[in-house]
Formats: sequence, structure tokens, C-alpha cells
Amino acid sequence: MYYNDDFRNSDQYRYTNRDQLPHDDYAPDPNRVPVQPPVQPKKQGFFHRAAVKVTALILACAVAGGLAGWGGAAIAGSGSNSGKTTIQQSDRQPVTVQVKKVDGQTKMDPATVYASVVNSAVSINCSATSTNIFGQQTQTASSGSGFIITEDGYVVTNYHVVSGASSVQVTLYNGDTYDATVIGGDSDYDVAVLKINASGLQPVTLGESADVNVGDTVLAIGNPLGELTFSMSQGIVSSCDRAINVDGTPFNMIQVDCSINPGNSGGPLVNLYGEVVGIVSAKYSSYSSTTVEGLGFAIPISDVRSIITDIMENGAVTDKAYMAITAGTMNEQMAAQFNIDVTEGVFVYSVVEGGAGEKAGLRLGDVITKMGDKTLTSRQDLSAAMKGYRAGDTVTLTVYRGGQYIEVELTFDAQPQNTGSEEDNTQSSGNNGNNGGNGGNGQMPGNWDNWQDFYNYFFGNRG
Repeated sequence: MYYNDDFRNSDQYRYTNRDQLPHDDYAPDPNRVPVQPPVQPKKQGFFHRAAVKVTALILACAVAGGLAGWGGAAIAGSGSNSGKTTIQQSDRQPVTVQVKKVDGQTKMDPATVYASVVNSAVSINCSATSTNIFGQQTQTASSGSGFIITEDGYVVTNYHVVSGASSVQVTLYNGDTYDATVIGGDSDYDVAVLKINASGLQPVTLGESADVNVGDTVLAIGNPLGELTFSMSQGIVSSCDRAINVDGTPFNMIQVDCSINPGNSGGPLVNLYGEVVGIVSAKYSSYSSTTVEGLGFAIPISDVRSIITDIMENGAVTDKAYMAITAGTMNEQMAAQFNIDVTEGVFVYSVVEGGAGEKAGLRLGDVITKMGDKTLTSRQDLSAAMKGYRAGDTVTLTVYRGGQYIEVELTFDAQPQNTGSEEDNTQSSGNNGNNGGNGGNGQMPGNWDNWQDFYNYFFGNRG
């Protein structure tokens, strides 16, 4: 039996034109109502239902918001306000920042401090000429910050900002630019003084870094990255007397968490009284392989106040404090070798005849543990502590000698011009304590002829 897949009889429905289509033999009943098949309701999907609910929620919130916030901003209006949006505008009056005279007595907010001090800050741009390995001359440029110290144009900055520069330009806050002359500087203190041909300038007011406390708010004003001129960053004092070593030079620094970047060096560190309490000098990341943020340092202004004056008057530091001794760092091995009960401090290898150390009564074998109220654990500590003193100043030294601590009074000499720093005249102690020298020449310290005599001084009959 054959089955047609389309359920159609092809012979029965074979017509060639429309007129051949079959017709009913009866007329349709005009009163007949055609029966429509029942319509199955379409099942609504999840997203349709969710959209309906969200729309209802928005409408409800809009109505509630309109009722609750009558008079506030309208998202969408109706009626005559249909399609309009209202934006609220604050009517708060701006606060005017007053420029105040810095008197050291009036505490100010940071905005007022900036307005009162920024005219005393400067941007410094330097250029230098160098010769490469091929004998070709090249030009290099660098930038830093500084601050005006006198009305007639003396400017203070870091020594490393202008060191080696062939030309220096100083730009004031008002945009005026001047060629500057380097009056002098000192690498041990990282301080330099410039001079510009100007008058009627606004100098800073110097404060006392000794009055700074941990937690005090401070502001750094400078020229970060050499482009963002007269920027201010705010922070707190993290430490008042942090001993650090930068490129082999020891410093006692004010540690702050202000944002300090290249270009800030030489700028003022200011307290909320508008006083300069430090010179921004170093960022930890500049001498450490560890990347850190919020860690910067400033030279205490009290340590370099007389240095600045000395450079202004003499073009160099002429009254640098000098102890006239050769010293090294005390350690445990030296303590065991020389039968000394202390393992930290500054070991005195020799004293210069007629010098400040000898006049104070210092002897070979003494261990200096304190200078004033500062504890000394190394020769670097000694060099850093001395930067707070000038020639002629007197300080109390705590010395360990013969099993007991004693105090001696030392009045500093002026460092001879033909010698290096006190640091240059101190030697690190080796493992056996035998590399102490006099100014690094490897000779026997003091009046000893050989190291055996030096050893016998501690272990033999001293007479």
C-alpha cells in the first residue's frame, strides 16, 4: 500500500486555474458566528517579570521621593513641568584666606600658612656642562627649591642642588626670574647660600627645630619633579632626631611623612605658626633600594642657623666645630680585647696635643657614650651630633673610663681649613682594633711607637 507523506491526493486536487476551484452548493448563513479557537496565554519570561517589578519600584520611589523631598531636586516632573530637571546649587559663601604676618605666636590653618609663606619660597633651576668619555661637552639640567632669608636677596637651599652647576636661576612665586650667584656652601651640612639682585623681598621667619615634637603638623613647600612649582604637602613629624647616613655623610634629621619628591630638596619645612623649622633635604628612597612612601627628612634649622650666617659673611663655613681627636666605633670584639665593659660608643684612639680633646681631659682608651643629651653608639653619631655646635661652644661629654662613667666639659676648636671634616679624622675600628689611625694615615695613634705598646697600655702595667 502506498502512503503519501503529505497526506494529499494529487489526483483529487489537480486544478489548473482559480475558476476550477470547487464551490459550495449552498450560500453561507449570514447569522453564523465563526468559532475562534481558544488563545493560549503566553508564558511570561523571567526578565519580563523582573522588568515589570523594577519599573514599579522606580515609579514607587519617584512618588515617595517627590512626596518626601518636596522642594528638592526633581528627577522628572509631570504636567506643566514634564521633562524638566532641577539641579540644586549651593549658596555657601567661599572662605577668604587671609595673608598674615608670621610672628611665631599666631597658630594658623594650612591654607593661611601657605598664603603667608609662599612668597618666601623659590624655585631653582640649574645647568651644568660636563665632558663625556669621547671628549664631547654635554649640558645637563636639574632643579630644586629654596627660600628667601633676607630682603636683599639671599636664598638658602641644599648644597647638592647647586653643586657643580655652571648657572643657577631663581624664580619667585610672582614669576620673576633672576640669575643667582652661589655665595658658598658645605657638603657636610648640605647647605648652600645664593644671592640674587633684588630688594624688598619677603624673607622667611626662622623657628626653633628644638621645639618640634613628634605629631606636630608640618608643611613642605617646593618644586616637586621640577615642574609642579610651589606645591604644598602636609604631614606630621615622625621623629625629631633621626640619625641617617646619606652617601657616607651622617645627619641628624627631622623625619616627616609629607609627600617629598625630587625637586623638593632645599625647600622650607614650615610649622603651623609659619616658621621654618627645617630644610627639606632627602627622601629615603633616594638612598635606599627599598621603595617607600610617606618618608622624608629635613635638616633641623637650629643645626644650620649659624652655618648659614657664616656662609653669608665669609663665603664658607669658618667656625665648624672640631674636637681634635681620632676616634672610632666601639664594638663587642674591641670591648673583649681591651677588657672594657661597654660595647657601644665612640672609642678615642688619640688626642691632638693642645687641642680641645686634650684640654677637656680626654685620654686614649676613653669611650664617649653621650654628647649633651644625645646617646652616641658610633662615630657617625658623633659626627652628626657635632653639627649642632660651632667653634667656641661648650658641651658636656659622658665618658666611660676605668670601669665608671664620668663627665667632662669640652669647648670646641675651629676646624682647621686644611683638614677635612671631623668625620675624616675618625677611623672605623676593625675586628682586632688595630686599624685606628691619625687622619687615616695608618700610623700609630698618640705617642705609641708600636701596637705592642698600645696593647700593653690596656693589659700591662700602666705605672
